[in-house]
Amino acid sequence: MQQFTIHPSAIVDQGAQIGAGSRIWHFVHVCGGAKIGQGVSLGQNVFIGNQVTIGDRCKVQNNVSVYDNVTLEEGVFCGPSMVFTNVHNPRALIERKNEYRNTLVKKGATLGANCTVVCGVTIGEYAFVGAGAVVNKDVKPYALMVGVPARQVGWMSQFGEQIPLPLQGQGSATCPHTGASYSLQGDTLTRAA
Repeated sequence: MQQFTIHPSAIVDQGAQIGAGSRIWHFVHVCGGAKIGQGVSLGQNVFIGNQVTIGDRCKVQNNVSVYDNVTLEEGVFCGPSMVFTNVHNPRALIERKNEYRNTLVKKGATLGANCTVVCGVTIGEYAFVGAGAVVNKDVKPYALMVGVPARQVGWMSQFGEQIPLPLQGQGSATCPHTGASYSLQGDTLTRAA
């Protein structure tokens, strides 16, 4: 008995692993080598490649293609029509499948609508990439990134609210929604245990 939901228009190739409680909506294609965790939502017109791992409780919104060599840890949000790549210098006439670069999006990160993540980067825990940004280098945990190319303009809490601290220095702040404490040391933000 299936413990997940697949819309009749979706194609899920044999061999794909899908966790309990996941929902696969209209016109989705999941390739046979994909590993999808529990409670995942794949919106309309999503593509999931063979060498892709998606952690529990991720939300992949409409029109997102998650190509080979992309890993999403638990609780990642992929906004509508955001873009992943896996080849750094693609050419239609040159085969480069053996040159795919790994992309890792860590727990709780948000990738805003229409942003682009260039292959080979790591996006830190609970980072927040704004709509339309182009990420071409690693992103620190909790960093708020905007622009083309993406640059850090602030910090975000796990709740998804901006933290009133400078990009560098020393300081602390408390999330008004959760009471969680955050500490800035140099250019690194951490959440107190």
